[in-house]
Amino acid sequence: MNSRYEVVIGLEVHVQLTTKTKIFCGCSIEFGQSPNSQTCPVCLGLPGALPVLNQQVVEDAIKAGLATNCQIAPHSIFARKNYFYPDLPKGYQISQFELPICEHGWMDIETEELGKKRVGITRIHMEEDAGKLLHNESNSSSVDLNRACTPLLEVVSEPDMRSSEEAIAYLKQLHQIVVYLGICDGNLDEGSFRCDANVSIRPWGQKELGTRAELKNLNSFRFIKQAIEYEVERQIDVIEDGGEVVQETRLFDPDAGVSRSMRSKEEAHDYRYFPDPDLLPLQVSADWVERVRSVLPELPLVKLQRYQDEMDLPAYDAGVLSAERPVAEYFEGLVALYNNPKVCSNWVMGEVLGALKEKNLEIIDCPVSPELLAGVLQRIDDKTISGKIAKTVFEEIWQSGKNADQVIEEKGLKQVSDSGAIEAIVDEVIAANPGPVAEYHAGKEKLMGFFVGQVMKASKGKANPGMANQLLKKKLAG
Repeated sequence: MNSRYEVVIGLEVHVQLTTKTKIFCGCSIEFGQSPNSQTCPVCLGLPGALPVLNQQVVEDAIKAGLATNCQIAPHSIFARKNYFYPDLPKGYQISQFELPICEHGWMDIETEELGKKRVGITRIHMEEDAGKLLHNESNSSSVDLNRACTPLLEVVSEPDMRSSEEAIAYLKQLHQIVVYLGICDGNLDEGSFRCDANVSIRPWGQKELGTRAELKNLNSFRFIKQAIEYEVERQIDVIEDGGEVVQETRLFDPDAGVSRSMRSKEEAHDYRYFPDPDLLPLQVSADWVERVRSVLPELPLVKLQRYQDEMDLPAYDAGVLSAERPVAEYFEGLVALYNNPKVCSNWVMGEVLGALKEKNLEIIDCPVSPELLAGVLQRIDDKTISGKIAKTVFEEIWQSGKNADQVIEEKGLKQVSDSGAIEAIVDEVIAANPGPVAEYHAGKEKLMGFFVGQVMKASKGKANPGMANQLLKKKLAG
């Protein structure tokens, strides 16, 4: 990338909320239903239909604001954003303009190349979504208004990011936060989390911002990165060729890897904002904010640090286990029953997540509960089974749903700790391997692992490995 220019990026992220009903009416927001089946006079914009604010949307906005260090406004208002488009039945979108519910926040992000950085959040406001145009092969279009009036939060950042890597780090952290809060399902494919990127360049050292282009409706981290990088190079080429960057809205074509001009970029005055006369000003008391604050979950970055500080987990383990709230809850449930965080971490990251990935399941669908897994770990501790056999027990629990004791009993997996029985196997192994025995006596002590493995194989994994090791050393030394 041309080192003569500094990249400036600001992001506007639309977060679709997981409320059961729309923001101003009682229609369902369930995805994938037949066109126009989830509508009513309010979301169809019929004359005389009046909006009623969904309280859950307000509480979700407060949660998002608190989680991103915003100030929660005690007084905010809804505004009408006026523009014409076929998927906007009222001819305006109900949003917030001058007085949003959340302002002046920030998030700390981190990239491998540049380290930690604070990105400001200008505002978070509530608004309704528009409908959706459906295009068919006969070159005609129809309108599906199921999505009209779906509740959104728009999270607007300061223009603080200086690379596509920083933009993606910001987006991934914001995505993680809203999913952790339970206010968004985070499904990029369904448009639940989508982004508009404002991109400009300026010569290094210049304080004034350059002319920006807005990249619209990006819903893939990979495409967002590609779109920003393409747009930066495009603007550099325009300037280097003696031209001027035009303020406009552009659409990114991921197949071609290019962006194309869509329309000139509107300014706020183009939308003729004015307060919505059908909705009263919103009053949010300090008590209401504190009630919402009291039910916030521990956020991922705080959890990650706690896993390292209090549980003494490596940074990698802590990152994996704190990345998704359901995984963290499973892990913490296991630690509450079996107080050895590192052993729990190894099993969750290894056996549990490995099996879930293989079978394409989420952890909420895991057939081995923390209680069942704790039973396996306890049987390792009391020498009922070996660590190797424990994995067989885990697989049997996964298939049957039975507990560790039932599986061990039914499958005859109890560890053999009878010294006489193990000694007989040791004698057989030594007799069957004269070559390795001679090498061991010649000083190749690393062969002890080979002998222990042979004993475990002969006993079908049931021999107590500690006893096998002791007996082998005694026999081989004699």
